[in-house]
Amino acid sequence: MNSEKGPVKNKRLRTAVTGAVLAGALTLLAGLGVLKRPDLTVSDRLYQRRSAADGTIVLVGMDQKALEEYGPYQQWGRGLIARTLDTLNAAKDCRPAVIGVDVLYGGESDPEEDRLLSEASGRYGNVYMACAAEFGSTLVERDGEYALKTFSVTAFDEPYETLRAAAGLGHINAMMDSDGILRHHLLYLDLPDGRRVPSLALAVAQEYSGGGLTEPPVSGQGFWYLPFCGQPGDIEEISLSDVLSGAVPPAYFDGKIVLIGPYAAGLQDSYMTAIDHARPMYGVEYQANAVQVLLWGAYKQEAADWIQLVFLFLILWVGFMAFRKLSVRLSTMIWLGISVGWALLCTGMYHAGWIFHVLWVPVGLTVLYVGCLAVNYVQAALERQRVTNTFRRYVAPEIVEEILKEGTQSLALGGKLTNIAVLFVDVRGFTPMSELLKPEQVVEILNRYLTLISDCILKNGGTLDKFVGDAAMAFWGAPLPGEDYVMHAARAAMDMVEGSRALSEELTERHGRTVSFGIGIHLGEAVVGNIGSPRRMDYTAIGDTVNTAARLEANAPGGTIYISRAVADALEGRIAATSLGGTIRLKGKKEGFEVLTLDEILAVAGADAGNQA
Repeated sequence: MNSEKGPVKNKRLRTAVTGAVLAGALTLLAGLGVLKRPDLTVSDRLYQRRSAADGTIVLVGMDQKALEEYGPYQQWGRGLIARTLDTLNAAKDCRPAVIGVDVLYGGESDPEEDRLLSEASGRYGNVYMACAAEFGSTLVERDGEYALKTFSVTAFDEPYETLRAAAGLGHINAMMDSDGILRHHLLYLDLPDGRRVPSLALAVAQEYSGGGLTEPPVSGQGFWYLPFCGQPGDIEEISLSDVLSGAVPPAYFDGKIVLIGPYAAGLQDSYMTAIDHARPMYGVEYQANAVQVLLWGAYKQEAADWIQLVFLFLILWVGFMAFRKLSVRLSTMIWLGISVGWALLCTGMYHAGWIFHVLWVPVGLTVLYVGCLAVNYVQAALERQRVTNTFRRYVAPEIVEEILKEGTQSLALGGKLTNIAVLFVDVRGFTPMSELLKPEQVVEILNRYLTLISDCILKNGGTLDKFVGDAAMAFWGAPLPGEDYVMHAARAAMDMVEGSRALSEELTERHGRTVSFGIGIHLGEAVVGNIGSPRRMDYTAIGDTVNTAARLEANAPGGTIYISRAVADALEGRIAATSLGGTIRLKGKKEGFEVLTLDEILAVAGADAGNQA
């Protein structure tokens, strides 16, 4: 048993190392971003959900209706926006809580128009105007050394001076992820002059909440994940022309957040967002979503990639070990269970405020699952072929099929101790006859005898171990235990004796000489398995049981079957046997070893019942 522990341990170690290498490779690929795009898409579908808006935010859109009313946007004067601000704030006792304008009015234009907009923006103290930055790489000095900073503000566009002094500021930069989808919000800008400029959404939300807003967790560059509360068109929009015409009274906007911005496709201010990859969302809607989430405080934080990579590696490694060891059915259940379970876990963690990569685990696990299935299939096919090639030389085809059904593990190749019935048979009188015949005649006769022996063994479900000259060895009870295997060995011996009579008559007629079989059968324990060297091994049996059967055959006269008391006891009541007592001395055996002759197999009811030996 100890000799088996080393190889088994080494095999387990190799499997564990292989699993670690494969899990590490897949983890590395995930970390390098191979799954980034599909993972982002699936994550958006799983995480992003519409929420019922509370009516706090109203959009005043520069929409198609307003464009038809006032002409192309490029012809609008800034005084039109000034009139809109005045209209919204017309009543002293019912004004919007805060107004955000999602349009950048940089640089001076018509002095009168600029004056009107500046005065309207500063008159009510609730207006925030847009600014924007451009980003690029810059060299920064740190402790006397210069380093390249890849995400720096290289240019900053803000409202003209009088407007800047009159209104609050908030940047309107909308920066999409690498897949072209908008799913993050830049909370603030850090300018080269040291100023920090909040986003328009943050400035508006802070104003509305009275400065008591808790800010979301941000990345090192100032981004936070935006869980959109609505799809395009979900937040109420009122045409700017309806505001100016009085179709919607100013009182309607009392205490609300009003966001003014482009709301027409021709104004080219729209983005594909995480909540809807098919329909673009206008920039002012994006700002409204950010304001709403900031007011709710429903923040989500993306878990650090290194933590997720550690989890991924461990799950993949454990999954590989399971797939290599377990059946296809159990492996499939584990694969489905972990994949579905991971999706449910990600959903639960999202509701708890944490964002995990949805696809990393299922895709990595699927790769290992399919790979292990393929490897197991190939190995099983090769093993099946190996077993077939090995055992079809020794046993009947139906036994080979049974071995394959049982599984190659049942073979315990390398040797195992098992109870078997061993038969030796030798052709008596063949050597003297061969001296008188031509070589080709000798070979022909020998092949006919050996064919008879082989047929009798295989027909009775035995394992043909080997031919040695004109002798043969076979055993029953391995590689599969089999039912009534001792009786099968006895039947094979009787078939040999009966079959040899026809051959003997033919030989007497043709050559004037005859031959017969001497047969010995013994029952007991033996070591059975593939024995030999890696280059040359045979499936055979060794041990005292084998030696005793050989001794019985060596002493058996032609046409006689010698059996041991163990065989006779196993077949008691089903055979006729004559005890020779201790008159036959077997080499290597002490006195008292009883030898019997097998005379006949009786036609006993239930003769095919299972052997109890």
